[in-house]
Amino acid sequence: MDDLEKIKYWLELSDYDFATAKALLETKRYLYVGFMCHQSLEKLLKAVFIKTNSGIPPYTHSLIDLAKKSLVYEELSEQQKDFIDLIQPLNIQARYPTHKEMIFKTLDYKKCTDILDQTEGLSKWIKMKL
Repeated sequence: MDDLEKIKYWLELSDYDFATAKALLETKRYLYVGFMCHQSLEKLLKAVFIKTNSGIPPYTHSLIDLAKKSLVYEELSEQQKDFIDLIQPLNIQARYPTHKEMIFKTLDYKKCTDILDQTEGLSKWIKMKL
């Protein structure tokens, strides 16, 4: 698989994860909306990593690390960096029972809609790097 095929692969997975996040919002499965948004952004950053570095993206779930290793972190606005800081914990905390209840209490339709909107905006920005 060449780099263009790898990038296409990560883009398709990212789009699928974002569509899943939307479906979860519609079914009121708020806990996993942020998780899937994180997954979507992670896969986009892995596509950018391939474009800027070639090879295999790092095995990490850290959006900040991926953005830095993909050479786009310094180009992010403060608002985009703040959003990454907000969404980063949703990847890990949604996986563990001790954190699920705490996160679940903070999420509602409005908060998840905002997460989706910000994910969509950041996704468009990242895709422009491709």
